[in-house]
Amino acid sequence: MSSVSLPTTVERSAYRGLVRRKRLLLGIVAIALIASVLCDLALGPASYRPADVLRAVLRPASVPDQLRVVLWEIRMPVALMAVAVGAALSLAGAQMQTILNNPLASPFTLGISAAASFGAALGLAFGIKLLPVAVDYIVPLNAFAMALVSAMLIHLLSTRRGVTAETIVLLGIALVFTFNALLALVQYLATEQAVAAVVFWTMGSLTKATWAKLGIVSAAILVMLPIFARRVWQLTALRLGDDKAASFGIDVPRLRLQTLVMVSVLAAFPVAFVGVIGFVGLVGPHIARMLVGEDQRFFLPASVLTGALMLSASSVVSKTIVPGAIFPIGVVTSLVGVPFFISLILSRKRNTW
Repeated sequence: MSSVSLPTTVERSAYRGLVRRKRLLLGIVAIALIASVLCDLALGPASYRPADVLRAVLRPASVPDQLRVVLWEIRMPVALMAVAVGAALSLAGAQMQTILNNPLASPFTLGISAAASFGAALGLAFGIKLLPVAVDYIVPLNAFAMALVSAMLIHLLSTRRGVTAETIVLLGIALVFTFNALLALVQYLATEQAVAAVVFWTMGSLTKATWAKLGIVSAAILVMLPIFARRVWQLTALRLGDDKAASFGIDVPRLRLQTLVMVSVLAAFPVAFVGVIGFVGLVGPHIARMLVGEDQRFFLPASVLTGALMLSASSVVSKTIVPGAIFPIGVVTSLVGVPFFISLILSRKRNTW
């Protein structure tokens, strides 16, 4: 009968040191995120000193009324929406990469964001209601319905025998083109006012953010994050392969299906409120993976923080590209994400060869 050797003192010490390092990295990213949010609040048509911004955030009653109104009623919802949307998209991308075992997976690259955008456009342009509930929230519900359809198509393909990660990416590209074509058809048939609203979705912008919209996106994250947190060991085991995860008693098809549904929620609501913002769900998880590895106990919060930091920093950049104007943030993230996406494809080809 073979005995299982216990970890030695040196091994336990090395493990504790590794955990401390990962926690330290999470703390550094969190501090960088706070600094980025403060910069986002300070920049705009009227710039303010960081000290004044910090005082307005911590003690609103101690600053002039003009500063308080600008920060809390105009800039604060936009800055926090960047954090929430970045966190949601990065979390969605991280879990898609985990369950599909595909480093190129994200809501944007696999067509979920394009599908959600098409669903939102149907509500905006024609008032079409895909789900017979909550008429006041027709746009986000339409976005969720179409995102779910796209996710289910990806799920059905991923379960077929012989399907590779590259095949899933190609399907995602096909879905992107399909839903973009349908979106163009909506624009062609819609009125001028509706076209203007739909174009907002295609470019991605945080300028329409409000406290109510921020609350909905934040609520989606707060609901999904604890569910993912309770499944960290299952998701980590899934990275070892389906057979290995099943040997641990994990219902792999059920876990994959439930995760795709939650990913659809996380991808749909940001698209419904701020439009299509590409590559955050791809780049954020990869940065998190480089920092803390695949252990979901650390990878999960790291993905949330890196995605939030990426979009918050992009919001800052969007205010500095053209003085006195706010550049569409979806364009900024795409300019950053496309080279990263190409480098990932090339690195995978080198590894394959």
